[in-house]
Amino acid sequence: MKKNYYFAFITMALCAVFMLGSIDSFAQTKRKPVLRRTTVKKTTVVKKPAVKLYAVATGEKLHVRMSDTLESKTSKVGDTFKATVLEPVYSNTGAMLIPVGSTVVGKVDSVQRAQKGGKPGTIDVSFYKLVIPNGVTRTINGSLTELDDKGAKSDAEGTVSGKKMAHRKIIFIGGGGAGGAVLGGLIGGTKGAIIGGIIGAAGGFGGEKLTKGPEVEVKAGTEFGVYLNQGISLPKFVEVE
Repeated sequence: MKKNYYFAFITMALCAVFMLGSIDSFAQTKRKPVLRRTTVKKTTVVKKPAVKLYAVATGEKLHVRMSDTLESKTSKVGDTFKATVLEPVYSNTGAMLIPVGSTVVGKVDSVQRAQKGGKPGTIDVSFYKLVIPNGVTRTINGSLTELDDKGAKSDAEGTVSGKKMAHRKIIFIGGGGAGGAVLGGLIGGTKGAIIGGIIGAAGGFGGEKLTKGPEVEVKAGTEFGVYLNQGISLPKFVEVE
């Protein structure tokens, strides 16, 4: 009897250990996983204030000085050149928009070498880009014009009208003093007679039938006007530190 009792006790003890182990294992498998919170760093976005723009109106005339040299002997259609702004342009509230030293970029639209019969060479140009010293750039639609005609007007193709203008396309014409060039134009745009002698001393365009006319040489340092056929918007000029 004692052996049977002892054997039964051992058996029950082993069963209890086995059951406790099974319960613990089951509890471990059913235990809820521990959730770890991940901290997301918030990035603060600082919005820059909107830049205020000012209008440079259609008809504004830029006083510029030629930086390069153009010649009817060597220039080709598509050639580009630069001119430097000599007088600042302000908004109607007094904010400086285009400072002295800004650059206007132009291109050659057509060129005609001097011909016999005293016909002078001509160069037709337009202006397509404005570069401010602080790096601001704008696409422009500009035409060549005189500096002293306040009443001049121009259309998108550069045909200028007004007092003493006779609806003509302003171009560079050979015949200035010591070679050089004068500003003149073609009546009605691309066709018609050449008009010269508007600025500078015009050379004689006449002469013998076999005499060749003067070539155009627009020298670096030549001053003229750039007429804006379309207005542009610019921020107040701020120098780069």
